[in-house]
Amino acid sequence: MDSLQQLKCKKLADEIADEIALTPLLYNAIKDTEREIFVPINAHAYSLDAQPIDANQWISSPLTVAKMTMALECENVDNILEVGCGSGYQSAILSKLGHRIFSIERIQKLANEAKKRFDILKIKNVHVRFDDGNNGWRAYAPYDRILLSAATASVPERLFEQLKVGGVLVAPIEKNGKQYITKFIKHGEKDIEVLQSDECLFVPLLNNVQSL
Repeated sequence: MDSLQQLKCKKLADEIADEIALTPLLYNAIKDTEREIFVPINAHAYSLDAQPIDANQWISSPLTVAKMTMALECENVDNILEVGCGSGYQSAILSKLGHRIFSIERIQKLANEAKKRFDILKIKNVHVRFDDGNNGWRAYAPYDRILLSAATASVPERLFEQLKVGGVLVAPIEKNGKQYITKFIKHGEKDIEVLQSDECLFVPLLNNVQSL
């Protein structure tokens, strides 16, 4: 990043920190992650609002990204599964917190573009797969943490199956016409604690894939 981008990223991290309590590691992850490369309309890259990206999708508000990441409690965990890579910004933040990030994207164009961004930014610990996120990524399961970057009325059971006992899954859950950041803690194979927090807004979790 050049000095101007560094200043913009720091200002963004400070604005988020004014809204919610960030851990030092997450604050630094936001401060040190160039956002312009992930947002097509660069003039709005550092806004706290969600922004449109390709394929009629959206990049979440950086404030929402921070809230989801805080709920995930993922600092220094071994492996994290993300369902819905999108532009790749959430994965880039996670890459500075966890050891290995496995991100699934159902839209081939977005998956390819995210891979290119990670190469440009020299992010080596994010692995992107073009696939239906509802299936998870069984080859690297079980996961310490799972993050859904798409809204659903209920979490697919096979994602819970790929979560370690003691692990955490965070998803935007649809309820009564709204979406809420919801944290699931897996205490046992059939013992899932559910904690609902802030309202949010995400694109829906869809089935199947969209090829080029």
